Amino acid sequence: MLEKNKKILPLAIAAALVFTFALGFFGGSSYSVSSKITNESGQVEIARVIDLYSKTRSEEVSFDQFWNVWDMIHKNYVDQPVDDVTLFYGAIEGLVQGLGDPHSVYFPPTDAKEFADNLAGEFEGIGAEIGIRDEQLQVIAPLPDSPAQKAGLRPGDNIYAIDGEETQGLTVEKAVTKIRGPRGTEVVLTVSHDGFDAIEEVSIVRETIAIPTVILEDEGDGIVYLRISHFNDDTFGDFNAMVKEIVSKDPKGIVLDLRSNPGGFLDSAVKVASEWVTDGLILKERFQDGDVQEYPTRGAHRLAGIPTVILIDEGTASGSEILAGALQDHGLATVIGRTSYGKGSVQNFEVLPDGSAIKLTIAKWLTPKERQIDGEGIAPDIDIEEMFVEDETAEDGVRDIGRERAVHILLGIDVTPDVAAADEN
Repeated sequence: MLEKNKKILPLAIAAALVFTFALGFFGGSSYSVSSKITNESGQVEIARVIDLYSKTRSEEVSFDQFWNVWDMIHKNYVDQPVDDVTLFYGAIEGLVQGLGDPHSVYFPPTDAKEFADNLAGEFEGIGAEIGIRDEQLQVIAPLPDSPAQKAGLRPGDNIYAIDGEETQGLTVEKAVTKIRGPRGTEVVLTVSHDGFDAIEEVSIVRETIAIPTVILEDEGDGIVYLRISHFNDDTFGDFNAMVKEIVSKDPKGIVLDLRSNPGGFLDSAVKVASEWVTDGLILKERFQDGDVQEYPTRGAHRLAGIPTVILIDEGTASGSEILAGALQDHGLATVIGRTSYGKGSVQNFEVLPDGSAIKLTIAKWLTPKERQIDGEGIAPDIDIEEMFVEDETAEDGVRDIGRERAVHILLGIDVTPDVAAADEN
């Protein structure tokens, strides 16, 4: 009996402390208590509190409660009149947030226009794609030569605050709004590169960000280097011009660099992948009702048959994962690097009659062999843990081990990154 009492006593104390804290929260304020938790004398009864909060949630939805709260706000809220339109937009925003999906968002009219502008080829900000993983705001990928990259931001960095305001609970879109701003102004991000052990503040001066989507360079020995940094509405036009130049060189191989490519327009990614894939599918979309939409290859397939090595990392996301996954499934490329981000869901952006909009996840992406991308990512055929190393003799003082490894594979040189680094040292 004594042992039993020993177990019960701490629980009783804990319950009392929790209840004391709940009442103490209102300390220093004047408040009224609902009759649901008081007796006839107006005293709070613990039994009634426990009974009220032990009820499980109703499985039926009653909009009467919504209107009851609406009326309570209009009758009792201290600062009147309240803005009904703001309340209305806030209610819808909360409705969509209830899905628990960071990619599904409701935008009031002003935010909707700003989001639509985000997909254009030029904007003012720091030049980094951000997202939410495990309820934490993160850098997916800084764009090449952007203020974000120059300031040292890397894929996977956690962002804890923007100009001193904590990011917990912010949607991606609201975070983007806070990070962006006029050219020449400064934003301070509180970030960590390696978790909680190394938190630092990074000051970044905003610039006009013209997104360079495609870069082509000659590696020598018949190898060309092709980097795609983003998939926007200009990407395939830029890529098309590069393909013509590649074909004219009759190369022995292509290094396709998709590292830190955060994705973008699906159609651009499908068109690019189709230049390698001569037959079959690029991807599948699976909807909530089980229906599957297939995206077959299309176009001239001008890069078909050219040996290709694809570079990916944890900043490779969305459309770039589609491209890497398609070529990997069809056996048309060797994928090297680190497992990609795993953003494989489809959002439909629909503008509503009042100018507001909703971005809603409507499907999940699958590779041609039905591998799920969302939450899983694309695993490389060859892992490269250390992609870059410091080297005083290299341009910018950094040696790109991943790029070198890709060239070695295409030339048939069996040199691992570690061996290559050791040889250089």
